[in-house]
Amino acid sequence: MGTVVDLDKRGGAIRDMFGAVAPRYDLLNRVLSASLDVVWRRRAAAALTLADPAPVLDLCCGTGDQALALRSRGARVVAADFCVPMLALAERKYERLEDGRPHGLAGDALTLPFGDRQFSAVTVSFGLRNVADLDAALREIRRVLRPGGETAFLEFTVPRTPLLRAPYLFYFRRVLPWIGRRLSSRGSAYRYLPESVLEFPQRQGFLDRMAAAGFTDLECRDFSGGIVNLYRGRRA
Repeated sequence: MGTVVDLDKRGGAIRDMFGAVAPRYDLLNRVLSASLDVVWRRRAAAALTLADPAPVLDLCCGTGDQALALRSRGARVVAADFCVPMLALAERKYERLEDGRPHGLAGDALTLPFGDRQFSAVTVSFGLRNVADLDAALREIRRVLRPGGETAFLEFTVPRTPLLRAPYLFYFRRVLPWIGRRLSSRGSAYRYLPESVLEFPQRQGFLDRMAAAGFTDLECRDFSGGIVNLYRGRRA
């Protein structure tokens, strides 16, 4: 898949990058995914077997769309992110709701501000590839899950079939950064996106990391021809 450059995943660098793109983050998500991001988030929420009203943590919540998908299923949602501009946009969405609002909270995936065994499920949508220490983040997620608690992680992947892989990589490496430069003042974030996806462990590679962190009943499921994967697991 080519050579991937070293990525700066220090907390300050990631926080600044996402803070800069926050005002147009939703617009770019819809444009770059042809609005499929909405479908993927709904499917991730639907994959959880939630007991109403289950306490769910949506980590790396961004502008809050995954938390809203969880809330629509009756979950009691805490939405956490360490990027305050993103979290502020999420809070504006939550304010429009009459009841069952997600609770936004500033929090770092590597040092979660929650007690042990607090949540029935944890979701992360397109955020784990941005953490500085993936294994530490997975251990923290397991720590705050109750025994039997579920995970639903969405992440971009490279399609398995050569027929899709070549056009996907062309779009990801050439077209997506070009669009990002024109719609965002922080075009470098949309160079970072494909580089971070190609660096991230995919499918069995990521399931192996989940297993090492103590998750069981592992599975991954391709969405949209394999450009996105849903990873599921449980705390034993």
